[in-house]
Amino acid sequence: MKPSPKLTQGLLAGKRMSPRTMRRILNFWPPFFFASIHCEEIAEDWCSASVRMKMAWYNRNAVGTHFGGSMFAMTDPFFMLMLMQIMGPDYVVWDRHASIDFRLPGRGTLRARFVIDEATVATIRAATADGSKYEPVLHADVVNEAGEVVLSVTKKLYIRRKPQKTGSAT
Repeated sequence: MKPSPKLTQGLLAGKRMSPRTMRRILNFWPPFFFASIHCEEIAEDWCSASVRMKMAWYNRNAVGTHFGGSMFAMTDPFFMLMLMQIMGPDYVVWDRHASIDFRLPGRGTLRARFVIDEATVATIRAATADGSKYEPVLHADVVNEAGEVVLSVTKKLYIRRKPQKTGSAT
């Protein structure tokens, strides 16, 4: 198994990160921990992740369903974190835009699964090979215990290959 690439952005820049370590960090990250959001799995190749959120008194809204901000929080970082790892240190990856379509009241335990397929990665690499930006749009659903879609989230990311450093002539 090849070592995980180093993160090149943010607080953890320069650190090698395994999916297991990232999962542990996310599970103790205050916005997740204090909303009962739990990252259950991140695939070894970073191409999928699963998250759940249990209902608790502190993540309910005024009408007794899941607070919308907590439902968004459970979907927020995954596509960006996954693509940062998949693309490696030669790329800049940022969230650009997000939208949520609330469909049903969120009750009980909610789950989300994030998947980035090989075709999407190939498209990103081809579109950014010359240094151009590319803004893929990715989707994920949050479902309840009955498998009904509670909300759909759409994320637009900004991805650009970093300019290659050229050696200086002496």
